[in-house]
Amino acid sequence: MEFRPCIDIHNGSVKQIVGGSLCDHGDEATENYVSGQDAAYYAKLYREYQIKNGHIILLNPSSSPYYPATKRQAVEALRAYPGGLQIGGGITSDNAGEYLDAGASHVIVTSYVFKDGQIQYDKLNELVRRVGRQNLVLDLSARKRQDRYLIVTDRWQKYTEVELTEQTLDELSSYCDEFLVHAVDVEGKANGIEEKLVNLLGSWGGIPVTYAGGVHSFEDLDLLKKLGRDKVHVTIGSALDLFGGSMKLEDVLRECRKSSGA
Repeated sequence: MEFRPCIDIHNGSVKQIVGGSLCDHGDEATENYVSGQDAAYYAKLYREYQIKNGHIILLNPSSSPYYPATKRQAVEALRAYPGGLQIGGGITSDNAGEYLDAGASHVIVTSYVFKDGQIQYDKLNELVRRVGRQNLVLDLSARKRQDRYLIVTDRWQKYTEVELTEQTLDELSSYCDEFLVHAVDVEGKANGIEEKLVNLLGSWGGIPVTYAGGVHSFEDLDLLKKLGRDKVHVTIGSALDLFGGSMKLEDVLRECRKSSGA
């Protein structure tokens, strides 16, 4: 299990929010933490700790008046840590190359390939053709509906008809290098992980998967390690000391490296 850091940018600032509260109308969200540091500060910090494969997420749509400031923060972070960070939020086949050129190791995509509730394989194939499977992460963030985990798009506001299952993971793994999965119902609440979802991800056995959502203690980290069979990587947001939480980054790194045998 590896620790994968995050830099979430909303309205031009690095923030930790309650994932399910995000609303494009009025660019609103329930905030857990608003940083006084810019995104490049965190990118440089992650570079110093030699932590790779973290993700930058732009939480404003391109139609937002805040989008230029959010994008500027993201690009500055990529340039501060070339090859060390992934980026997602509004990625399409047309703009993906721009972010890779700015230093992203991978682009992270959801909404572009999930339209009208379904997987748009023409767009997915075009994306793979342009950026290469090795540079693509598919974000399969999900919310529970009637005991099923359905993939959600548009900054976690719209349900698709695609259920997150082992079959879905098998089907999509040939198109990308990794998966990123936010458990949106617990994201930003620091109230425990989505155990059933983690168990699903851990029982699968394909390409790397990073889980985000609800980790708020080292007990959660241990449970994630157990349910994820030590294969599912982890992102911690609001509970991390960098974002006002109580879990110290050095301790998290030590525990994750211990679990992976490093």
